[in-house]
Amino acid sequence: MSSPRHRRPRSGARRTTGRRSGGPRPRPRPSGATRARRRRGRRRVPPALLGWGAALVALAVVVVLGVRMAGDRTPASATGRCSVAGSELELDGEQAASAATIAAVARSRGLPERAVVIALATAQQESTLRNLDHGDRDSLGLFQQRPSQGWGSPEQVRDPVYAAGKFYDRLVEVPGWETGRLTEVSQSVQRSGFPEAYQKHEPMAQTLTSALLTGGLSCSWEPQEVGGRLSERTSAAAGRAERELGVSASEEFGAVSLDPAAGWLGATWAVAHAEGLQVESVAYAGRTWTPEGGWADSGAGAGAVRLELRA
Repeated sequence: MSSPRHRRPRSGARRTTGRRSGGPRPRPRPSGATRARRRRGRRRVPPALLGWGAALVALAVVVVLGVRMAGDRTPASATGRCSVAGSELELDGEQAASAATIAAVARSRGLPERAVVIALATAQQESTLRNLDHGDRDSLGLFQQRPSQGWGSPEQVRDPVYAAGKFYDRLVEVPGWETGRLTEVSQSVQRSGFPEAYQKHEPMAQTLTSALLTGGLSCSWEPQEVGGRLSERTSAAAGRAERELGVSASEEFGAVSLDPAAGWLGATWAVAHAEGLQVESVAYAGRTWTPEGGWADSGAGAGAVRLELRA
């Protein structure tokens, strides 16, 4: 028998090309005219416009950095310089005031000196003892506490008294915090991405804590114009002392006396905040401080800490 001959498909019959029936068909290749039209539609950006774009990006970067740097500046109300007796440690007015508040809140809670050391080392790492209005993600304030992580509202964590109190709340819950390695204790509270960063600040924190508790801190600044009514400033100073130190404060016209329980911490707290509160002198335990002369021996009694405000 002769072999069957291949038949040509009838008109309208479907050819196969190795594809499965019903599979996707290959996209047709665009014609030369179509490709030409597409090339004409792709307009190049003129070099001049590219240059302007780069300039605008650079300007935006400069503006952002400028805003960030402006937020880091010390407020005009705390422009002085503060020093610690017997050491090379120096702080600006804002840093000294922040440190004094952190120590005062610990005192008002009856916490030991070690708590102050840990808190100061932590705040130094987180904010360099400045009440920052910015930080990583939503971090704010002295301890860079995050409202989204349950530390409080943005306004609360930027209140130094509140922020220090929240730090101490969590600190005392850390097992063995009084004797543990500082950086490990701080990390247990802060949950930082740099857990070893706190340790390097322990010597500074110990020196500063000792100065705050023994009267070793002194501050000075250029004389500034006095603003506000004296009676109102006196009440404000008394109220602030009571809130931060947790002691009673009595007012006279232009003067505030703190309960003797405030001790040297009350005196150095007053010195650290003197510029902002417009304090002219602080007297305690036979010594008197002034912004012009620092601490000097005097006839001050050993009882109450006395603040004289500028008239």
